[in-house]
Amino acid sequence: MLNSRGSCAAKTFTLPSERWPFMILFLNVALVCLGSAYYHLAPDNDRLIWDRLPIAIGIMALLAATINDRIGPKAGTRLLPVLIAIGAGTVLNWYWSEQRGVGNLNFYVVVQFYSLLVIVLLGVFFRSRYTRGRDIYTALGLYALAKVAEFTDRPIYALGHAISGHSVKHLLAACAIYWVLRMLRKREPLQGTMEEAMPRASGLH
Repeated sequence: MLNSRGSCAAKTFTLPSERWPFMILFLNVALVCLGSAYYHLAPDNDRLIWDRLPIAIGIMALLAATINDRIGPKAGTRLLPVLIAIGAGTVLNWYWSEQRGVGNLNFYVVVQFYSLLVIVLLGVFFRSRYTRGRDIYTALGLYALAKVAEFTDRPIYALGHAISGHSVKHLLAACAIYWVLRMLRKREPLQGTMEEAMPRASGLH
């Protein structure tokens, strides 16, 4: 699907460059799995950075993908390196503050929150270039529930001592990523989108 060949890829992306934010997103999802496992083996800040870094980059990649969809098919891809640098910078800033004994998460939290808010606002005020455009709200809703579960870890575990809120967080976050993948598999370009992309892809012949 993320390959530029085949009819499935043609339905999913009108331009090959639109694949890059999603490739970065799914790569970082895989890295979160590794980073989270590495952190939980012996939790400390030196390991936590490898959990938070791919999360921050993944959210920036999703923002770039949404800009491609709602603003223009190349706008988000052009911003992708800048957004990745900002996301990574928030984690490095937190880690640097931890080394100084301050432990300041403000930059990390604010950038993550406002990035997700911008995704929502882009969805509200700009039309998607594809079908299934509303699926992004479901994915974000699942991620929001995951954050709620994270902050209610003990109360959730106390309900039946079967599963912790932290575990629920991981399950809901996985569902959110699945919903993004489902959106890509099912979506098709809206009428006029392919016609707009063809002159750009062919060099305006």
